[in-house]
Amino acid sequence: MRFQLASISLAFSLAFGSPLARQLAGPRPLVIWHGLGDSAHSEGMDSFVELIKGVHPGIFVHSVYISENQDDDKKAGFFGNLDDHFPLVYDQLNAIPELEGGFDAIGFSQAGQFLRAYVEIYNEPPMHNLITFGSQHMGISELPTCGTWDVFCHLLHRYARGRVYSDWAQTNLVPAQYFRDPAQLPTYYQQNHWLPRINNELPDSRNETFRKNFASLNSLVLVMFSNDTTVVPKESGWFGSYAPVEDAAWTQADPPPIIPMREQPLYKEDWIGLKALDERGAVVKMICDGPHMHIARACWEPLVQKYVGGKATMDAAQSPSLVIQPQ
Repeated sequence: MRFQLASISLAFSLAFGSPLARQLAGPRPLVIWHGLGDSAHSEGMDSFVELIKGVHPGIFVHSVYISENQDDDKKAGFFGNLDDHFPLVYDQLNAIPELEGGFDAIGFSQAGQFLRAYVEIYNEPPMHNLITFGSQHMGISELPTCGTWDVFCHLLHRYARGRVYSDWAQTNLVPAQYFRDPAQLPTYYQQNHWLPRINNELPDSRNETFRKNFASLNSLVLVMFSNDTTVVPKESGWFGSYAPVEDAAWTQADPPPIIPMREQPLYKEDWIGLKALDERGAVVKMICDGPHMHIARACWEPLVQKYVGGKATMDAAQSPSLVIQPQ
């Protein structure tokens, strides 16, 4: 009788499109989030989605947006309060029936730490695997460089230069909310309202839910670009950061030393569950050759095959241009 009831329940689920039915019917869904200066349905993002569908036929892919208007969505990558953005994303993902049973995720540049924040704060529906390309998990110590015609980026620099830790910048300029100056760490802890909280760096307000949620990921894939000069330091993509310095006049030509992931207090004391993930072999650190966000197919495709869609069809080490680094 129990078997018959279970069979009836399964048949009902399959017939009426439950999350179980959707996952049995095809690859696990994917959520992607674009980087700074892009929008959810730009030509580049839509093209990448089609490439993913070529790797996993039948996969459902959702591209996160802050605004359905693409110009406004691009602007939201530069301007706004991240604490206002995340409830919008939570509601957006919860309104999509295909995601109810969970999903994998890919974050490009700043969206990598944004998706990590989603896991820590909400994780409902749950994320299985997270891939971040050139992200700033330990913040940036220089503002991103601007293209000649990138109006939003130039406005960002105009307003943030010298005032990155002002109350206005910290509630209106997105990159300022993950700016981590090694020469101003006390100010960073006091004035930056977003990244220190997401990284559980503040002893009096550490959130155990953040740690438990992040540690629940199946796999965390951290991709750093070998010639990245946009993310400073590029090792932030691997949870590395500049060591604290007293001299405020440090330059990119003579930067402080890098504190690698396993030497970070965040890791050693396991403030966000990163150590727990690493100790069970769930953290994968990789290098893609080239500058920031120049992602060759030889870089992204093995990762999409292995960590997206609930399949393990190819080992990443088989790609000749993908360098797997020791952790």
